[in-house]
Amino acid sequence: MNTVTLHSKIVPSAEPSDMEPLLVIHGLFGMGDNWGSHARHWSTLGMEVHLLDMRNHGRSPHTASHTYLEMVADVLAYMEVHGMKSVNVLGHSMGGKVAMELATKHPGRVTRMIVVDIAPKVYPPHHQHILDAMHSLDFDSLSSRTEADRMLEPSLKDWGIRQFLLKNLEWKADKKLGWKFNFQVLVSQINRVGEGLSAHDQYAGASLFIRGNQSGYIQDEDLVQILEHFPLAQLESIDDAGHWVHAEQPAAFRAAVDEFMLA
Repeated sequence: MNTVTLHSKIVPSAEPSDMEPLLVIHGLFGMGDNWGSHARHWSTLGMEVHLLDMRNHGRSPHTASHTYLEMVADVLAYMEVHGMKSVNVLGHSMGGKVAMELATKHPGRVTRMIVVDIAPKVYPPHHQHILDAMHSLDFDSLSSRTEADRMLEPSLKDWGIRQFLLKNLEWKADKKLGWKFNFQVLVSQINRVGEGLSAHDQYAGASLFIRGNQSGYIQDEDLVQILEHFPLAQLESIDDAGHWVHAEQPAAFRAAVDEFMLA
């Protein structure tokens, strides 16, 4: 399997510690930079924090395919380059699926796993309105992010989602704005992003699932399946938070992560 060299931002531990590094894996259309403030906090707990850009995202290479097995292989290659025998791993949404695949397929490499607002089940495609809005951007006529925001607003009313997407705009060599992520490939393989774990995949290590209580991505009934795959899993619900729980309620989110990591 061909792997890519993942771009990362590394935040060193603020003090000497024997804790394993923490790998942070973003969600679809995200990038490691979205997690900077959290990383600086977690470094004070004694962890070196690695904010990864997954393939087809951020500053990492673009490829023609985008599967979970490939993304796990990319992470393992990254661990080898950085001499990591085992890690703590935190993943949000798509990144949570990568974390689950890594932990179940390579349990000896994961000490603790944190999954943010995603379950191990299959999710049908549900991003179409976002994809349609992104398709509507005419990069030939755009001259600023502000203009892009105005173009997205009629179909994407949520300001937070628009800002999340607009962080991915960059000036290209032809002096036009464009996406950092590999939009065409991600759209073409969007069904794969919703894939679930294989039936017999299991990780018996320490696991924390965090959900926003206004999100709907993790339902109460999903806990049965979560425990089938992750028998030691804990489920923490954050009030007044949706799918981007770490951005909407950062203090409560950090408190949940801290309690789990320091237990």
